[in-house]
Amino acid sequence: MLPRLWGIGTVRPKKNGTLTDNGTGKFSDIDNDTLEYLKWLGCSHVWFTGVLRHSTQASENGCIPSHPQFVKGKAGSPYAICDYYDVNAYLADDPDNRMQEFEALVKRTHDAGLKMIIDFVPNHVSRDYAKVSPVPGHPVLGSDDDRNVHWKETNDFFYYPGQKLVLPTETPCGMNPYEECPAMATGNNCYSPTPGINDWYETVKINYGDSHTPTWDKMYDIIDFWAGKGVDGFRCDMVELVPPEFFRWLIAKVKSVYPSVIFIAEVYKKELYGEYIRRIGFDYLYDKSGLYDTLRTVVEKNVNDDGMPVELWQSAMGITRNWQFLGDIQPYMLNFLENHDEQRFASDFFGRSAKNTFAPLYVSLYLNTSPFMIYFGEEIGECGMDEEGFSGRDGRTTIFDWWSVSSVRRLRKLIKSGEYRSGSVSKLVKGGLRKEEAEIFARFSEAVRLAASDAAIGKGTTYDLCYCNMSSDGFDKDRHFAFLRDYEDHTLLVAVNFSQYEAHMKLTIPEHAFEWMGIPITESMMPGKVIEVTVPPMDGKVIQLI
Repeated sequence: MLPRLWGIGTVRPKKNGTLTDNGTGKFSDIDNDTLEYLKWLGCSHVWFTGVLRHSTQASENGCIPSHPQFVKGKAGSPYAICDYYDVNAYLADDPDNRMQEFEALVKRTHDAGLKMIIDFVPNHVSRDYAKVSPVPGHPVLGSDDDRNVHWKETNDFFYYPGQKLVLPTETPCGMNPYEECPAMATGNNCYSPTPGINDWYETVKINYGDSHTPTWDKMYDIIDFWAGKGVDGFRCDMVELVPPEFFRWLIAKVKSVYPSVIFIAEVYKKELYGEYIRRIGFDYLYDKSGLYDTLRTVVEKNVNDDGMPVELWQSAMGITRNWQFLGDIQPYMLNFLENHDEQRFASDFFGRSAKNTFAPLYVSLYLNTSPFMIYFGEEIGECGMDEEGFSGRDGRTTIFDWWSVSSVRRLRKLIKSGEYRSGSVSKLVKGGLRKEEAEIFARFSEAVRLAASDAAIGKGTTYDLCYCNMSSDGFDKDRHFAFLRDYEDHTLLVAVNFSQYEAHMKLTIPEHAFEWMGIPITESMMPGKVIEVTVPPMDGKVIQLI
């Protein structure tokens, strides 16, 4: 979740509104009721995004404004860090007491039986990084750099001596242009003093050198600082833009001091997955380019069905190809249907309706023992179709603007009421949700809670039934998917229908599945016996066999 967006109660936020106009969530809004709800839902960890102090246009609530020519949105990007050792002042009830309020959130989170994850942004910092007074006793990147050369092994940044930065944005009326001389390389590996409008022009690239340099030690100090405050894990941003040997060194060093701290890598190149797990040492990887992209392709083909035949790359068989590609690293994937970078499932740009969520959800949530990530508001079908300001109506929940998400306000009201435990749509509506949100929540929360509590899903093995049902009556290999989950004497059958039509599948379980999973053969459960399953359109069904 973004704490900035979680706690806002403003009913009619203004497009491009200021912090004063629209307000902001606070650390204190993530209260015991919120954390108790997340624990009830089945969560084990909470990833708080936008905690580290970043550049913003705001001057209120203890904020120090950055030049608006390079800040994206009135609030600013959470990934344009200006101080690695501070938290955003606007998240505190008392800005001068912000670190103590963050530490209180760490304690509340742990007391609720949850663990805390925050971002580690190792590739880039804000254009005006270190504009605030540094925390005593901790290094400041670039403070000893030789700015008269483009690159130097011991420099923390890349420079263009004698050249001024030319930003792709207009200078705000009545202001002098933002000045940076010498210009510095931009965060997305844009090695130029003239970044384009699609570059990460709000950031500057960090230099790690060709081997262990002082920069490595400075970055370790950041992790050590936050782990020392009780942070349990780090979601590492854009790790493919940072030398892998740095992470190999960093993770080993951190785990020698904090053995239980976990590292999650945002990666996109599937061919590097094995490297980042086996050799570099990450605990989990985003499976964006694998399962997420596969499910998105299958969903989009079916919700936008044009009547054309299903191409191989659009087929549900891609789910099988993906797990076969992953092999033994599959448990180290982090599965998801939404995150802050991707479009909301229920947006016009993806699944079109939250009612279509359950087919891909049942695969992403139940197919393996990988952890599953929920993006706040996903559980009630938030569609991300607000036009907040800088973000625009793009199907994403803005990370750049001061905004109040109406569905999240209703979710928070439900949490306060305590009616979320009921499972009754009418009581969920009474608790604050709209009827369609209540219907989604009832199904979604039930599915997640099953994943968190059922041993066959949390610990069991998987058997893909598709290969042996290609010719089964009612089974469409391009639009249906079926698999078993088994643990000890407990076996589940999961059948998923990605089509727009109700599916009447007649599935069989092969003898090999009984042998491999140790499933006892009985009169009601034997190889080749037909199991009839009816699954509604864009939905899934879980059947307990044993």
